[in-house]
Amino acid sequence: MNFNFTEEQDMVRDGLSRLVREQYDWETRRAAIASDKGWRPEIWSQLAELGILGMPFSEEEGGFGGGAVDAMIVMEEFGKGLVVEPFVPTVVCAGGFLKHAGTAAQKEEHIGGIVNGSRVFAFAHAEPRGRYDYADLETTAKKDGEGYVLSGHKAVVIGAPWASHLIVTARTSGERRDRDGVSVFVIAKDTAGVVTRDYETVDGRRASEVYFENAAIPADALIGEEGAALPLIERVTDEAIAASCAEACGAMKVAHAMTLEYSKQRKQFGVPIGKFQVLQHRMVDMYTAYEQSVSLTYLATLRLDAEESERKRAVSAAKVGVGQAARLIGQEAVQIHGGNGVTDEYAIGHYFKRLTIFESEFGDVDHHMKRHVSLASQR
Repeated sequence: MNFNFTEEQDMVRDGLSRLVREQYDWETRRAAIASDKGWRPEIWSQLAELGILGMPFSEEEGGFGGGAVDAMIVMEEFGKGLVVEPFVPTVVCAGGFLKHAGTAAQKEEHIGGIVNGSRVFAFAHAEPRGRYDYADLETTAKKDGEGYVLSGHKAVVIGAPWASHLIVTARTSGERRDRDGVSVFVIAKDTAGVVTRDYETVDGRRASEVYFENAAIPADALIGEEGAALPLIERVTDEAIAASCAEACGAMKVAHAMTLEYSKQRKQFGVPIGKFQVLQHRMVDMYTAYEQSVSLTYLATLRLDAEESERKRAVSAAKVGVGQAARLIGQEAVQIHGGNGVTDEYAIGHYFKRLTIFESEFGDVDHHMKRHVSLASQR
């Protein structure tokens, strides 16, 4: 199988690598996440100008004809710089829902805004008692004339403080945990009845608790078929997981490189600690875990268009393997750095935080291990 990237993809990787290296250095990022905004809108605009936000969309949709592999390349480079701008919520999640199930009017209204950077989305799906079950919804959308009335609470909505629009999952019929009766809506965040409580996350991003207090939304806010959105949600979140795995691979690569370099500089008993064989073994284990993660991420990305059960198995396998590697590499990096590894001034602690949070996004290791075993037993 040919794993080589196209010339255009290599150019995108080189350009993004240069952008992150020159304009997203550690001190600049640290200042940005500590600011009131918490991100850099000028970087978002620059990504739009470079065509990065339009890469995964077809030319007919106003994009550049790319796909999941292109998103993987982007997210790996973002992971290297711990980029906080909301590419996954906006381009992968919102863009995925619109590409796969949006009406022509919805695509025309929203995709152009994503591509040019004027519209930023957040994916409001998690609930306090949901435990990674996309069907376990207490948020409801009840019919009201031609439209719906949205009520409920979504937790830890990443990127919501920066968003202009929300993608919201809600139950339109049935009982909690029923696979039928789940729907998806796209709404403006400034809709009357939408209340947010914004906060910083431990890994430097921003999130919100989003409350829907009888928010009236029009019928054309519905994406896809009413009550039949669960397979669509699973497909889009699998795409988001694959992209997030690529981000984690980028972060792990840098964390390992920083640890290796530190071991050559830090001296103990008069010699660099990297000379100690036990630490050499641990750094080899880190590198092996990283390489395995890259392979799992490639496989999951290439299986996104496969049959449903095959796609889910590949994605869950990647989430388990990359999640375990993220924990290993993050913890080893911090321990080898010693006390410096947990100070705010040193970058390595922030890589550790991002890798730690990655493990629980869109389902933790235990959740995806169970999903993989369940799917494998049905073969």
